[in-house]
Amino acid sequence: MIERLVAAIRSRADGGDALWRQSEHTTVAFESGRLKSCGVTEETGCNLRVVRGGKVGVAGTTTADLDDLLSRALASAELGESVDIVFPRSDALPDVSTHAVAAADASLDRLTSIGAELVSRLTRPGCQISVSIEREIATTRVVGSGGADAGYDATGVAVSVDLARFAGDDVLFLSDQYQGTDLPTARDLDALVRTIDERYDRALTVVAPPEGALPVVFTPQGLAAILLPVRQALSGKVVLQGISPLGAKVGETVFDAAFSLTDDPLLPLRPASRPIDDEGTPSARLPLVERGVVRAFIYDLETAARARTRSTGHGTRGTFGKPVAEYSNVVVGGAVLETGSPALGGGLAADVRDGLVIDELIGVGQGNVIGGAFSHPVALAYRIERGEITGRVKDAAVAGNVYELLQRIAGFGTDGRWQGTRWSPSLLLEGVSVARR
Repeated sequence: MIERLVAAIRSRADGGDALWRQSEHTTVAFESGRLKSCGVTEETGCNLRVVRGGKVGVAGTTTADLDDLLSRALASAELGESVDIVFPRSDALPDVSTHAVAAADASLDRLTSIGAELVSRLTRPGCQISVSIEREIATTRVVGSGGADAGYDATGVAVSVDLARFAGDDVLFLSDQYQGTDLPTARDLDALVRTIDERYDRALTVVAPPEGALPVVFTPQGLAAILLPVRQALSGKVVLQGISPLGAKVGETVFDAAFSLTDDPLLPLRPASRPIDDEGTPSARLPLVERGVVRAFIYDLETAARARTRSTGHGTRGTFGKPVAEYSNVVVGGAVLETGSPALGGGLAADVRDGLVIDELIGVGQGNVIGGAFSHPVALAYRIERGEITGRVKDAAVAGNVYELLQRIAGFGTDGRWQGTRWSPSLLLEGVSVARR
């Protein structure tokens, strides 16, 4: 099927590429401790991009009508933008593990048993436990007029846990997750239970929040607000738009020398790993920030063409819509280390006389993110007093500027772990503004 598309591209357009993906998605959901639903969905789709007369057109389909797909893509090109895209070859591909047989072969009963085990281990009086298990099996193939023709099989497993406790006017929400290419091991499930247990036990005591410019520990989950502006600023599209604070900073020291950030699609058995991106560009490890120095931005084929550079292999697309540049596995610190202590804050609280541990903030992603300034109420945070975590704080907010805070990192925790597609330890940042609400 996809070979016919390439032949049609060469005969009726100046160039183009196509992504074909077949996937099976299985979901098991427990709500309030009981099995609520199980389901399996399958989808096969093809995304086609063509260039004719220097203009780009895109169309997608989940049917087998390739003539209609090509006609719609060519019609789209008549109204498309002019972009001088150079379609890549994919002769030599890196070797990366993206498929786990045990995950692909796991029965619905096996997936359900994982959820039931977690519900049993986390159930406690006055709490509602919800668990979801998701498993995806996918086959991807990319072809293009530049010579790209490659594909790979992948599996992905996500286990999410949510705990809710309502006690009068006090509402407590806790969540955690496992995400990988294979089924979670007994050690992975133990880690999920331990992190929920520790955070829950410490949250039962409510204490008054501190105030002032204070040291704050951001856990791997709580780091979302700190890293989001940096991730946006390192996007080639944002650089092209002229709004990235880092756009003219390549080769300059912008952050603390202890801070590094790497995108690595070649890490074994991670759901975001791949030998090629969705445009056929071979994958490669990309240092974005090295020891505080800005090194690179991520590009897909279109943004690379506009920036007069090469794609970094970060083109991502679905069945419908044009490709966009997206991160794969983002690693804080430059390298993935062995998972450390699950202790809240990764041991950083011991060096703090008065401060906070931030595990989750409200409203992350809202407002002028790209500028680096943030101001968020806390959803889940703990007070540190004389080196000890003394309890959960409510009615508090934190504020600061990411680019200023990341110039003075006071420490890295020993709790490095995966949070979705991002690996990081906790970070201790000085001078975060803390206020009571």
